[in-house]
Amino acid sequence: MTTAITSTPAGTISPPRFTRRQRLILLILLGAGFMLSVDFSILNVALPEVGEGAGLDLTALPWIASAYALPAAGFTLLFGRLGDLFGRRRLFMAGMVLLTAASLLGGFATNPEMLLTARALQGLSTALSIPSSLSLLTTTFEEGTTRDRVLGLNGALLSGGFTVGALVGGALVGLLSWRSAFFINVPVAVIILVLTPFLISESRVPDRVRLDVPGAITVTGGLLAFVYAIIERSILVGVLGIVLLAAFWVIELRTAAPLAPVRILRRPTVKWGNYAGLALFSMETSMIFMMTLYLQKVLAFGPLVTGLIFGVPGLAAVFAGPVAGRLIGRYGYRRVLSAGLATQGLAVVPMIFIGSGRLGLAVLIPMLLISFFGHVTAIVAYTVTGTSGLPNEEQGLATGLTTMTQNVAITIGIPILSAIAATQVSELNGIHLALTVNVIVVLVSVALVWIGLRPRR
Repeated sequence: MTTAITSTPAGTISPPRFTRRQRLILLILLGAGFMLSVDFSILNVALPEVGEGAGLDLTALPWIASAYALPAAGFTLLFGRLGDLFGRRRLFMAGMVLLTAASLLGGFATNPEMLLTARALQGLSTALSIPSSLSLLTTTFEEGTTRDRVLGLNGALLSGGFTVGALVGGALVGLLSWRSAFFINVPVAVIILVLTPFLISESRVPDRVRLDVPGAITVTGGLLAFVYAIIERSILVGVLGIVLLAAFWVIELRTAAPLAPVRILRRPTVKWGNYAGLALFSMETSMIFMMTLYLQKVLAFGPLVTGLIFGVPGLAAVFAGPVAGRLIGRYGYRRVLSAGLATQGLAVVPMIFIGSGRLGLAVLIPMLLISFFGHVTAIVAYTVTGTSGLPNEEQGLATGLTTMTQNVAITIGIPILSAIAATQVSELNGIHLALTVNVIVVLVSVALVWIGLRPRR
């Protein structure tokens, strides 16, 4: 499949033009990613109402997010590689079927067990769908200007999904019911399931398919244990996770058909691209959580107002996605990734000094806009970096790695900075301390990524 690219008289390359079929493929794959990113955040601004509706105890509310994040982080690498081996379209559609069933279960939940099971199944559907949809994008559109533009749109919609999730979550819960936040997925997923077989071809499956079962067990168990240990602050489970991941590394070095060839991590683009993703997602997610506490605990705003405060700058920052794709084509992913990450971190600095009065909104809202703009730009550059220079048969692995990094980062950032904030007696002082650590981590990461991605002879 080719994309028409024309040259202007000055010799510059005009933006790639997509065929009608390519536009429809983009609509399906980007629409699925957008919906799944909405799923992650749609309940976050209204956790008390959701917990009360399903009979969930107040202390267990964080598990509404954690039940989703655990399988999303733990199974992503496995399902990304399974897409390479058994067909990406097949796994993508399986994810959509599972999302439909999980959303119906969540919408009809009458007790905590049904609610948390539905969220876990939604997380599992994300692990199935996102690596497959992203690898279908990277193999459908050629590496270079065309793919950069597509990944720019993907980054914009993923970021927009988190923002819209906050807006829609507050609105739906406030105007209708928390159950509508689950039911809204069903018609969209059904439309995607109907259209996909007609527009997207199945990926080429290797002639000799062999699954690395020991590798699959150790990496999945290790990731689940590691993420659970961060959420629950369990040292014992954390040690178990590290042991399993170390075993996975040894298995992959010795097996003839590894689940994830560790040689791929020798590539600076894969290694430092994913490190950048870990920093940018964990720190931005934790900043949003800290500012949610600030808005609701310090300024006493409700879920709807909180969603609007995040939503307005968030929607504006979505435009960074298409811009980032063009910037990467002009300046390269190293410069754009470093600049986007630095912008995200520096915009948090003024937030460290906001007080307990509502005049703080005059600082918070424009800084959120700047931080979100840098964040979306960095998302696009990180995805391009982590998937560049790899053959098509390893795109599922590469996109699985980038998606796994994103899901792990989103899961671990909040517990880590929450623990830091909890060391202070005052809520506001704790938020200030956590944001200070946030800025330090991001700016140190900018320096490491800039050095790690330097051109080599």
